[in-house]
Amino acid sequence: MQKTFKAIDEKAIPYTFHDYKKQGIDAQTLKKWASKLGYEKLINKSGLTWKKLDDVTKASVKDEKSAIELMMKHASMIKRPVIDTGKSLILGFDEEAISKLT
Repeated sequence: MQKTFKAIDEKAIPYTFHDYKKQGIDAQTLKKWASKLGYEKLINKSGLTWKKLDDVTKASVKDEKSAIELMMKHASMIKRPVIDTGKSLILGFDEEAISKLT
């Protein structure tokens, strides 16, 4: 996250940070992101939250609806950052994509 903040600050782009790990996330936002990125990409399967889930819970993620329900319950499993410009989404730290922001 720090690299992302630094890269955006260097471009002097105003933004609002929403910490969905602390503040939560709504289903509508997750549906929007999933429709553009795919729900599979939103889940950070290399993160501790995912790794700590039991196999039955992991196996229950079979579609967008089940993935969204689980991400709402465990927001820390959502890959970070998600930069929503209103026109496009950037998932994860992508220096090249951030450099193109205006």
